[in-house]
Amino acid sequence: MHASVSDILADVAANSIEAHAARIFVLLAERDGMLTLSVEDNGKGMDAEILARAFDPFYTEPGKHEGRRVGLGLPFVRQTCEACGGTATLTSEKGVGTKLSCTFKLDSFDLPPLGDVVATVLSLMSYPGDFELIFSRARGESTYEIARSELGEAIGGFESVQSLALAREFLQSQEEDL
Repeated sequence: MHASVSDILADVAANSIEAHAARIFVLLAERDGMLTLSVEDNGKGMDAEILARAFDPFYTEPGKHEGRRVGLGLPFVRQTCEACGGTATLTSEKGVGTKLSCTFKLDSFDLPPLGDVVATVLSLMSYPGDFELIFSRARGESTYEIARSELGEAIGGFESVQSLALAREFLQSQEEDL
């Protein structure tokens, strides 16, 4: 199981980065009694056969994890969503990209804690590689959105401790303003 919603976010978005997506859009929204998490990318995508088996705990995409033949990430995500009165849907097209959409009832006893959203987003944005990650966050009518390219330009890149501290401060201020 994932310990927090932020762990689910990190796991799914990291898969998008590993799928060589050039653009990843992440939505994390708390509205109307529901928590919505969506990760959409333009990575390598999945063909119909792999997509049909994506929620099977005894299957993982060939070659994805050396020496491992099970993939528990998506099955655990679906199980968590359903335990919280929500849903998990996955759409994908080979060569086009993938989208995972999850919903959870905010008042569900089984809802994992949100976790450290700031640390998770900062970790994803500081992954090496040439990709754009856009993070959109909402709580009720309050929202913010930040793109990796904009944040990186504002702080001078993600390589130094000082830059990462500035990015963390900024993201923390955005979360506090929600």
